[in-house]
Amino acid sequence: MCGIIGYTGHRAANDVLIESLKRLDYRGYDSAGIGIIGENLQVFKEIGEISMLQHSIPKIKGNLGIGHTRWATHGKVSKENAHPHLSCDKKIAVVHNGIIENFRTLREELENKGHIFTSQTDSEIIAHLIEEEYKGNLEQAVSSSLKKIQGSYAIVVICEDEPEKLVGARNESPLVIGVGDNENFFASDVTALLKFTNRVIYLDDGEFCIVTKDSIHIFDRNNTEIQKKENIIEWDFNDAKKSGFPHFMLKEIYEQSDSVQRVLRGRVSEIDRSIELPDKVEILLNDAIDSIHIVACGTSLYSGMIGKYLIEKITNIPVFVEISSEYRYFGTKDRSSLVVFMTQSGETADTLGALKKAKNAGSRTIVVTNVIGSTAARIADGFVLTQCGPEIGVAATKTFTSQMLSLLLIALKIATIRKELGSDEIYSYIRNLKDIPRQIRQVLAQSDKIADMAKHLKDATSVFFIGRGVNYPLSLEGALKLKEISYIHAEGFAAGEIKHGPFALLTKDTPVVAIVTRDATYDKIISNIGEVKARGPQVIAIADEKDTEIEKHADFVLRFPTNTGLLSCVSITVILQLLAYHVAKLRGCSIDKPRNLAKSVTVE
Repeated sequence: MCGIIGYTGHRAANDVLIESLKRLDYRGYDSAGIGIIGENLQVFKEIGEISMLQHSIPKIKGNLGIGHTRWATHGKVSKENAHPHLSCDKKIAVVHNGIIENFRTLREELENKGHIFTSQTDSEIIAHLIEEEYKGNLEQAVSSSLKKIQGSYAIVVICEDEPEKLVGARNESPLVIGVGDNENFFASDVTALLKFTNRVIYLDDGEFCIVTKDSIHIFDRNNTEIQKKENIIEWDFNDAKKSGFPHFMLKEIYEQSDSVQRVLRGRVSEIDRSIELPDKVEILLNDAIDSIHIVACGTSLYSGMIGKYLIEKITNIPVFVEISSEYRYFGTKDRSSLVVFMTQSGETADTLGALKKAKNAGSRTIVVTNVIGSTAARIADGFVLTQCGPEIGVAATKTFTSQMLSLLLIALKIATIRKELGSDEIYSYIRNLKDIPRQIRQVLAQSDKIADMAKHLKDATSVFFIGRGVNYPLSLEGALKLKEISYIHAEGFAAGEIKHGPFALLTKDTPVVAIVTRDATYDKIISNIGEVKARGPQVIAIADEKDTEIEKHADFVLRFPTNTGLLSCVSITVILQLLAYHVAKLRGCSIDKPRNLAKSVTVE
């Protein structure tokens, strides 16, 4: 949640902050604000999009400042609750991402000391704490204040009396340092920095940092200065731009033929008939594995559910899929299980909490993530990068398909180690994997037809998605995509379950999207479609291009290219994504930034 930027250097801070906030608005877009130190500290805030802020502020002289785009947690959406928050003397400004759990107690103590609050947020507490502790040294005041705080935070602080300095700190919320030439940055996400630098340093929990335009000093929770390495981000700045597409989501759907190739590149070899994963991951997979737990939330949870079908089919190892927020408190954690955590950002609060609990219990842990320096990647025993590049649209697309394939590669590696598959079978999988980018392009060529099909859904108040086997979690994902960007109520069901309750909600005005593959359950899903049709709804089938019977049973058909070994799930996913996109577009919805949602959920 929430986007943070801090800058000090040779450029106009106003321009840098606004440009960076535009790159962060997928983290929150309820309101935004900036604070700049020129002749004095000036703060400007607006409700709504970054453009509202950009058009309302004057040209401010100053080369140091902070900015924030908000996703509301404590307090309604208002100018007063927008960041930055100020101290009573208006000399200290703070931007914050996270939740201060003991803010009510702290607020009462500060009010008793005469502090006056202007917002309903927990974040404002930090500015007043620092003011109370300030004795002419900002970093000491920040350090003392943070010792009183319980909860999660990423903060950047500036002070009018020390106009050359930014102070940042983190605990359970992401914060990175951008390293430049005669300039330095703080940000909650590297995408904010890509226009200015690709050199970053990742802060860990309990660390804080003092930044000037030409120096960076990092300290641990014991106030001991430490050295940390720079990381080079290989993402291209242009990857974070729309590049002529009307929405980031559509651009990222179309990028999947490339992102799939990046997942496979260097990891599959037709010549050697082998799967290669990072050394630490292979060591973990070579250990005896009694069971695998996949832990995730949201879209990542559904990719994990697909992974369960893939891994169990290929390796015969039992797989359990857990919701991060539940597993953290209730899941079984032991040394005999391998636990795979799925998180696009590597900063998802629920998943990080679950990962830490598993590590403390002695479980072996692997993270599948898109961000190389993320907190999850640093905590886990090993990690697999999806290598998708930045994903800006709130609705996950290319990261979902890359997560599925990453789990498949893990399954194939385990099967190789355990000799569950022979050389010829591995070769067949590799050949089919390498054909997926072509098949995605084949689906993308049907975009106009899918857009036409979307007309049958755009006025619905509720839509059912049904499937069997691996198509059940695909149904869940299809329903999620539709509901989050078009605001149509949608539910995914295992097709055999709809007679056990969901039929009560089915009317002739409830369209049903049925995912049909030519597997052992083909006759059963056809029967399920018949049961649906008997209740009057129209059925849109997503079916194999070689299925010659489906038109007899469905009202409309969308085709996916034939593949084997459950790999058609990738092409089906792209159809579901395009269908949701076109429905949302027909309804005039805010596709990249759906209401009440943010890209990376970094608070529990």
